[in-house]
Amino acid sequence: MNTENEFYSSPSPEREVLPAPNPTPVQPLSPADERTWAMLAHLSVLLNLVTGFLGVGAALVVYLVYKDRSRYVAYQAMQAFLMQLIFWAGGGLLIGVMWAIVGALSAILIGILLIPFALVLTFVLLLFPVVAVIYGIVGGIRCSNGEDFRYWLISDWALHLM
Repeated sequence: MNTENEFYSSPSPEREVLPAPNPTPVQPLSPADERTWAMLAHLSVLLNLVTGFLGVGAALVVYLVYKDRSRYVAYQAMQAFLMQLIFWAGGGLLIGVMWAIVGALSAILIGILLIPFALVLTFVLLLFPVVAVIYGIVGGIRCSNGEDFRYWLISDWALHLM
């Protein structure tokens, strides 16, 4: 009498065992392709002007796709991702939190007195995306020329995240 374990452990003569597929080695990018993808990662900030947020995702996709093929592209894409995340999402979040606090404090006189400060700070925080676009274009041009580009205060953080 066959037990259940014997049934599953014995190979079936009709079943053909296929060899395990050989993983193909990852091909590194050519220097021209590295420059192109690094440039596109930085210039993905321009997508934010049209969509508001897709540039952040595009830089992350470039990082995820090319992180094993080129350390240079991965580093530039991670920097672009962090820069856009901080300047676009962070700036928008700060504006929203600031106006929520001003709105909540408007129930008392303090919030009404804070409105002029909130207006000035909103104008300053709205400059964040402009700075991010200019900085991203500069990064894209420098990477296109084959130069190493580093965002101020973000480059070391990006290096440690990789």
